[in-house]
Amino acid sequence: MRVAELMTQPVVTIGLETSVQDAVVRLADDHVSAMPVTDASGRMLGVLSSTDILTAEAEVEDEKARKALFAATPVRELMTPRPLTVSPDADVREAAQQMLYGDVHRLFVTAGDRVVGVISSTDIVRAVARGVL
Repeated sequence: MRVAELMTQPVVTIGLETSVQDAVVRLADDHVSAMPVTDASGRMLGVLSSTDILTAEAEVEDEKARKALFAATPVRELMTPRPLTVSPDADVREAAQQMLYGDVHRLFVTAGDRVVGVISSTDIVRAVARGVL
């Protein structure tokens, strides 16, 4: 089975200059734990995950710094650059192995440098449970 058959689309993205505060709202509103960060032309430049945000928040020293982190920090400063990606034509087993070895819960599916979907460990487990994989 190919990744394209299990991936979720469309994928909600955020821009490089989006504030962490706005990104947190978007993550919560869209019920996702990560979003691809794209430039103005839609090229994927990184991923911002809830783990990235929690790690940055844990490193601040006081409430003032925490407020500044959320209000004044653009996501480009917290994002993971060069995230793991997978092709829509890749085998789902390859995607699962990449998630396992990369210790990630999702892979963004790209065609060239454009995000076309996302496949998560939950998508793969769901397919196994339904007997389609």
